[in-house]
Amino acid sequence: MLANRRRFFQTAMSLGVASAAYPALAGCASRASGEAATLMSDPDGLLDLPEGFSYQAISRAGELMSDGLLVPADHDGMGCFPVEGDADRCILVRNHELSPDQADEGPYAAGAADEAAIGQSYARLESGQPQPGGTTTILYNLRTREVESSHLSLSGTIRNCSGGPTPWGSWLTCEETLETKGRLTDQDHGWVFEVPASETGKAAPVPLKAMGRFNHEAAAVDPATGIVYLTEDEHDSLFYRFVPNVPGKLSEDGRLQILAIKGQTKADTRNWKGVTFPAGQSWQVEWLDIENVEAPEGDLRFRGHAKGAALFARGEGLAWAIEPSGGSVYFACTNGGPAKRGQIWKHSPQDGTLTLHFESAGEAELDMCDNIVASPWGHIIVCEDGDNDQYVRGVAPDGRVYAIARGAHPARSEFCGACFSPDGKTLFVNMQTPGITFAITGPWERIAIA
Repeated sequence: MLANRRRFFQTAMSLGVASAAYPALAGCASRASGEAATLMSDPDGLLDLPEGFSYQAISRAGELMSDGLLVPADHDGMGCFPVEGDADRCILVRNHELSPDQADEGPYAAGAADEAAIGQSYARLESGQPQPGGTTTILYNLRTREVESSHLSLSGTIRNCSGGPTPWGSWLTCEETLETKGRLTDQDHGWVFEVPASETGKAAPVPLKAMGRFNHEAAAVDPATGIVYLTEDEHDSLFYRFVPNVPGKLSEDGRLQILAIKGQTKADTRNWKGVTFPAGQSWQVEWLDIENVEAPEGDLRFRGHAKGAALFARGEGLAWAIEPSGGSVYFACTNGGPAKRGQIWKHSPQDGTLTLHFESAGEAELDMCDNIVASPWGHIIVCEDGDNDQYVRGVAPDGRVYAIARGAHPARSEFCGACFSPDGKTLFVNMQTPGITFAITGPWERIAIA
């Protein structure tokens, strides 16, 4: 184990792993049938929820934070962490997927950054001001349901899309860009950065270059080995893992590897030209080393596929789930499948298998899965990013899908950043536009399965 057992299980709870605290929900997975939760219309036009549930909009873009800066726009991936010795509070670290042309939506939109703030930022705009992307950190009181403090915790990055929490209490924030040094920025981008959840100021903006330069999406850590799994948001993406030289110390480098399916070199798992990878089936995999991972030409996935790696359809959300076998990593492919409405894959490191866990038959079932998290009752919770009404949905182990929330805002914005509080009683989720973080509570044990 990379962290002491108590702290690991606290962190694991924030990932939404199975818990004996949810015996009723754990039993739902084996039910032969059930009724989908009816979503009640929100009079405020933000979030429709099942009867008995409620939400609070705890943080909105443009609000003033405790450090005097503004909450940046474009909320995206997010992780929840315990406060050691304090069951009433938790910490949220949240991404902001902002590009160089969105400085007026960033943390410094109300005024220029001073010299100290510029020095604590990774990269700058042509104006000399920090790039608008990064992360913010929120201290939230679960008992009073109030934000106690908030601040900018990583500054000067671009398009911080998703990421993932680590068992040692940090957030891996990922840049979804291949922007290079030039007119728009004074640094190369496309990296992973690490933000300690307990950091009360800005984290050191150190790119973890050994984890590769590509259009990063999400990250998930195997707590037993410290191996970090990584997705790539491309229509012809690869699935990566980073094997650190020192588990838990990612800055000390390691090996980047790409997934290949044994006996099927350059396999195409997308099922766009016919179902060659049926749902429910498993395949043995192997991991291939790849070189020149800083990829100044932005060609990592092309070189990886030429070497034999499998193709995936827009790899996005990642979640580590504790299971009787020890644990598996699940990852979403947003437009995989014949309907191009999404797949969820499962990789089990213990037996080296890859399984197509779920494939959407159409937008009415699941409309382009994006961020995902494992729930306290053993299901995968999915944030949609499609063209229609957007939902937060649950996917049961047997493939049944049910609704948890529906976006009522007229923007029909994507959901992102779903994560559970350490006690499993609050689901936090972001609505990217207009930029709102919600805390959802209610009788989770009554959520039924379609």
